[in-house]
Amino acid sequence: MSASRRSGATDELGPDEPGASGEPGGSDLLAALLDGMDAALCAFDAAGVVTHWNREAERILGWSAKDAVGRHGFAGWAVRTADAEEVQARLLSAMRAPGRQVHEFALLTKDGGRVLVRTQSAAVRGADGEPAGVYCAFSEVHAQIDLERSIALSEALFEDAEWGVVLVDADLRPAVVNAHASRAFGIGRASALGRPLGELLAQGVEELEAALTHVLAEGAPPAPAEVWVTLRSPAEGEQRRCWRNAFLPLASPLAEEPVPLGVGWLFTDVTEAKRGEQEAALLRFRTKQLHRAARAAAECEDPLEAATVHLDYALAGFADHALIDRLADAPRTPDAAGAVRLVRLAATPAGAPGPSVLTGAAGLPVRYEPGHPALSCVERTGCVRAEAGSVPPELAREWALRRQWPGDAVHALCAVLRSRGRTLGVVTFLRGAARTPFERSDASYAEDVALRIAAALDLAGATRER
Repeated sequence: MSASRRSGATDELGPDEPGASGEPGGSDLLAALLDGMDAALCAFDAAGVVTHWNREAERILGWSAKDAVGRHGFAGWAVRTADAEEVQARLLSAMRAPGRQVHEFALLTKDGGRVLVRTQSAAVRGADGEPAGVYCAFSEVHAQIDLERSIALSEALFEDAEWGVVLVDADLRPAVVNAHASRAFGIGRASALGRPLGELLAQGVEELEAALTHVLAEGAPPAPAEVWVTLRSPAEGEQRRCWRNAFLPLASPLAEEPVPLGVGWLFTDVTEAKRGEQEAALLRFRTKQLHRAARAAAECEDPLEAATVHLDYALAGFADHALIDRLADAPRTPDAAGAVRLVRLAATPAGAPGPSVLTGAAGLPVRYEPGHPALSCVERTGCVRAEAGSVPPELAREWALRRQWPGDAVHALCAVLRSRGRTLGVVTFLRGAARTPFERSDASYAEDVALRIAAALDLAGATRER
């Protein structure tokens, strides 16, 4: 059924005759446009007679265009008789009012039900500028409320959300960025638009782009994903952060088949919580290692073997190599003076993994050059950290060998061995290039291990004296 009346409507629009090129007439084009609308639409002439009724109006109320067009108002069919006069007056008042009028009232469906609708009506003016009728677009109130809620949610996410929200297009470039996300990136909202993620992040780009590509192809993942990223900050330099990310595929609701518009990317910073979890897990592991080492060392008859047991247990997950150097002379007291000479007592195998090996039976001092971290550790009676720095592998190897360490060492931590108020030597932990530098928490753990090794060495010395 056409959206306009079969009689009378074509006289207003002009003759329904195809042009010379075979183009459709005015009423056919108007009917196609009205029937293709997503909103329900009806129109009244100046006398209040229904002149147009589209398919969406038929879907909502059940009344077809044949049922509606030509009726005088809604009285007796689309509204209750008691409400008809008020509804008619409110709709036709739009002819005398400027702009659009918004109303809510209940309409009757063809099967006798009631539907609460929200209408927007405005005057239709003729060629002389006088009101010729009223058009009225309406939709179910709950559908309108859903739309308004969606719009309000979108505005809230992009203005006040505590999560970062980014709309990424199909080329993996930000199309919309909210205030929280722009602060996380360290740049303005407009500056982030259209730029590759590699220009916003120093590290972690590959993981994020892989996740976005997966969402475009396969859909949203079942759970949020945590990704470590490094941000480029002109003021504070590079900052490593952990983001918890959620991804939502965006597809056009207007296409017959889903057309990807991009991905909705939501993230929040969980760096502090993640670091707290990692530190707690690391502390539990190290505490268990110390406990296991103490139990294993208690079964050793030789105190020197007990010292190497402590060293082996401490090495797991902490360092790649470890060394124990004892003082060549008598234990050193705080007021002692003179050069420090150290003898290698035990070391982990440099070529392949295995238990520590006792060495230094000849008692020859290690050729440590002045200023060596182990010598500084004895002189300061405290931990000393050292690293090769950002140098080529050849220079890093030369740096390690010059200090009498394995060639792959680039990070070092020396902890002093003290027992009964005397310095007995130094334990050195070494890490390769694949590991991070030693931190303050690592120094605390090294000191705990050093206390146990020192106690074993002190017991070995007391046993020899007896």
